[in-house]
Amino acid sequence: MIQIGNTTLDLAEPVTLALVLGAALGLLIVLLLIFALRGVGKAARATEPLVFQLDQMGRAVDALGRGQEQLTGGLTSVSNAQASTQAQVIQTMETRLAAVQQQMTDRLHENALKTARAMSDMQEQVNKQLMGGSEKTTKSLTELQARLATIDRAQENITKLSGDVLSLQDILSNKQTRGAFGEIQLTDIVSKALPKDSFTMQATLSNGRRADCLIHLPNPPGPIVIDAKFPLEAYEALRNARSDGETKAAAQAFRTSVRTHVKAIAERYILEGETADGALMFLPSEAVYAELHANFPDVVRDGFAARVWIVSPTTCMATLNTMRAILKDARMREQAGAIRSTLKMLHRDVELVVERVRKLDTHFDQARKDIDGIGTAAERAGKRAARLDNFDFEDLSIEPQSEEATSAVARLTRRD
Repeated sequence: MIQIGNTTLDLAEPVTLALVLGAALGLLIVLLLIFALRGVGKAARATEPLVFQLDQMGRAVDALGRGQEQLTGGLTSVSNAQASTQAQVIQTMETRLAAVQQQMTDRLHENALKTARAMSDMQEQVNKQLMGGSEKTTKSLTELQARLATIDRAQENITKLSGDVLSLQDILSNKQTRGAFGEIQLTDIVSKALPKDSFTMQATLSNGRRADCLIHLPNPPGPIVIDAKFPLEAYEALRNARSDGETKAAAQAFRTSVRTHVKAIAERYILEGETADGALMFLPSEAVYAELHANFPDVVRDGFAARVWIVSPTTCMATLNTMRAILKDARMREQAGAIRSTLKMLHRDVELVVERVRKLDTHFDQARKDIDGIGTAAERAGKRAARLDNFDFEDLSIEPQSEEATSAVARLTRRD
């Protein structure tokens, strides 16, 4: 690029390059002329060759000018052709760009429609999912409310149960209330296992002692006493022991407590000639009963030796069921005489029924014979009626009646 004033020449263009070359050539010619003129005075004789050379050079310059003109024309043609080609290329590119732009616009419009449809479908699916999620959420909340209500009721029950447990602890912490608790449990078990008239609660014996329950069994074995005992303090001390020393002390206390109860029951409630030769000690706790039989077999053997049998709620129910069978058998033996008398009366009634059935059978047999005689008489009467239909009085003859018909008619007449 060459900047001359306000004019900018681009050496890359052919026309500009040709003009620059022509100018340089003209400048070279001028320089040669100047050099030639300077050498005229020095070499006058050499002017002719120089003139000749100048003439040749002028011709060459002319030829060069014509070539330059031709070059300028060619460059102009090339420039015009390049401009035309550039215009065609630009027009073609504009056409293609317009087509591409139209295709891009169509595709963008189609993509926009597809996107809109996809967004609509997605929105519809989202709405459905939201509606389904709302329904599920509502259902879940309803179920959650129901479960919370159940939890609230369970909490109320737990609170009530906690109060009952505290009340039970208060009851069991006092010896008198603990004894009443054992007596109530014993009363419930006995009342469910035996008839009401087969036992007495808080029965007073001849020695002035009051038994928790007296079962009226027949002799032998005779009435048997059930007394409720609950060695809770010794058992809790045994359960809460942390060291070997505490465990031994608690075990000894538990053993002493149970043996004391066994001795008291044997002395107070086993009376010769009044009660059975034994008694029952009722423990209202399965845990205490299991502990006693698992770890204190010597105490259980001492009870057997003193004729005091230790029972729990479960084993007490089994023992009472056995007593129920004994009572039932005794009552059956007591009622054996009445049952025999009733069976004799029943046998006599059956004999009377058989006798009357026989008499009735005899009457039925006589009635069958009478009916057969009446049938025979009716048959003969029919034959006579048939003969009367012929209206032949001369042939009629009186036939005597048979004895069976006569007797049957007579019996019927007597019955009438």
